[in-house]
Amino acid sequence: MSFLEKLQNQILIGDGAMGTLLYSYGTDCCFEELNLSQPRQIQNIHKAYIDAGADVIQTNTYAANYLKLQRYGLEDYVKEMNSAAVRNAKKAAQNNAYVLGTIGGNRGVKPDSVSLEELKRSFREQLYCLLLEGVDGLLLETFYDLEELETILTIARKETKLPIIAQVSLQEPGILQNQTPVNEALTRLEGLGADVIGLNCRLGPHHMLLALEQIELPKHAFLSAYPNASLPAYTDGKFHYEGDADYFRQSAQSFRTQGVRLLGGCCGTTPEHIRAFASELKNNVPVTEKVVKLKPKKIVVEPSAVKREFAPLQEIVKERPSVIVELDPPRKLDTTKFFEGAKALKEAGIDSITLADNSLATVRISNESLGYLVKQELGMRPLIHIACRDRNIIGLQSHLMGLHTLGLNDVLAITGDPARVGDFPGASSVYDVSSFELIQMIKQLNEGLSFSGKDLGQKTDFSIAAAFNPNVRSLEKAVKRLEKKVHFGADYFISQPIFSEEKLMEVYEHTKHLEAPIYIGLMPLLNSKNAEFLHNEVPGIKIADSIRERMALLNDNPLQAVRVGIDITKSLIDAALDLFNGIYLITPFLRYELTAELAVYARQRAAELRGSIYAENTI
Repeated sequence: MSFLEKLQNQILIGDGAMGTLLYSYGTDCCFEELNLSQPRQIQNIHKAYIDAGADVIQTNTYAANYLKLQRYGLEDYVKEMNSAAVRNAKKAAQNNAYVLGTIGGNRGVKPDSVSLEELKRSFREQLYCLLLEGVDGLLLETFYDLEELETILTIARKETKLPIIAQVSLQEPGILQNQTPVNEALTRLEGLGADVIGLNCRLGPHHMLLALEQIELPKHAFLSAYPNASLPAYTDGKFHYEGDADYFRQSAQSFRTQGVRLLGGCCGTTPEHIRAFASELKNNVPVTEKVVKLKPKKIVVEPSAVKREFAPLQEIVKERPSVIVELDPPRKLDTTKFFEGAKALKEAGIDSITLADNSLATVRISNESLGYLVKQELGMRPLIHIACRDRNIIGLQSHLMGLHTLGLNDVLAITGDPARVGDFPGASSVYDVSSFELIQMIKQLNEGLSFSGKDLGQKTDFSIAAAFNPNVRSLEKAVKRLEKKVHFGADYFISQPIFSEEKLMEVYEHTKHLEAPIYIGLMPLLNSKNAEFLHNEVPGIKIADSIRERMALLNDNPLQAVRVGIDITKSLIDAALDLFNGIYLITPFLRYELTAELAVYARQRAAELRGSIYAENTI
């Protein structure tokens, strides 16, 4: 009797985790490679699940695709691993269990981390390998991104008439990370030809059952569920699961009541968990009717309850010249000079003081705390830089929620210098997301949705700046990055410092089509050593030979070198204001008196160029 024919009249038991067992045995490598190097071990795990009562087992191929295998340098072994995996499963099954070819999701919680074209190519290669080995069906599992699953399900349905199980994974019970209700998502999968639709991973029995309460019985397909054993724990450098197999036995009938016909286990489950399911449900008659108890409510997100005190910078700079100044948080705990500088810059009439996020991976006082004090005590607008380097996705969202709560609405999203360039070279760089994805996620917060798609109850009101490095070989490619950042949601740009009028004109010609305004970065040089260091060692900064030569002539006159540095920057301000409304001054080594002087100069030049209205206290 075929797999689907059996599901017509009885509940089938699936297997449990493969990777969790291998990890618990001390194996911490590419699990799919073990299909080749340790086939007996893989076969024994399959057999253990069959002996526990599994009617259906899945091949050890969850990550056996090009995209995931390239992390280990094994991308050329896709065919060998998938073929061996099917042979191992069949040898263990010996016609006593159905063998499903497993294909896992790639995108996770970062929908744009892999393009659809890359996904299609990688999927097709793995799909054909599994089909050629004669699997009994396909299991598409652990898909957080519905677009990815719909895309590959469409391809699979065209390529085979074998049964296809399509399972989504949820961050929150009842809703996908893109806010699609789970019932709607599964209905769409059924419409694309999936024979079995359901849930797996992330949620344990309790929360998975809550999600299933919102799912109607499919019209033509069947329901599946593969819950995790529990939430994972982390002890002594290792992950482990503490879910009790008896807890699975107690929940088995509840899964049946919710209409599940294929029931297995995901992360943390063992043969004992599967034995518990089988002892309760083996060959049970499935339900044909159920009451959907909970319907997901339409989310109505309230506007931000935190009043914005300053107009967004992108609006200001579109209307009139604007000057913002970067003043780095100090490396030591004494903030006296920092606040002296902030006061001087306020008197200079700047629109915002920008605070870097541990620039050059060097530890400084939190820019969030200093930004809040600048706003509260001085009444200035802080612009908070946010680097992807130091926080994972959890920390990034928490940080942004904190900024919102403090009324700090202006942010600059950057990838951040790698940790190894800073004063803790042994520290790790996180980089869960890039600046592109961070921009997109902040925009999602502005819609009242968390990074995982959960309702936040309020919309944030962030104005998002993005970084622009014009000091590259190909300005065309750099501008393409700007266009991509605009697509992801950037409101305006702040550039790395520019040190020549020729570069200013080149930037203008390449960016004048953009609607998002640009603040042009300018930085006064202090001496020749400063210029050489910036030019040769700091990523994203290049200084014209003529300027470096000019500074080199003043090695014996440091005061004159500073004045020349100021004069160079003033001439660049003149040139920049002919082309752009935004000036971004970078303060070197807390020498705030320099950027204060330059800010006043910029105000005066703007007044001369565009009228006396710009000579008022605030530019």
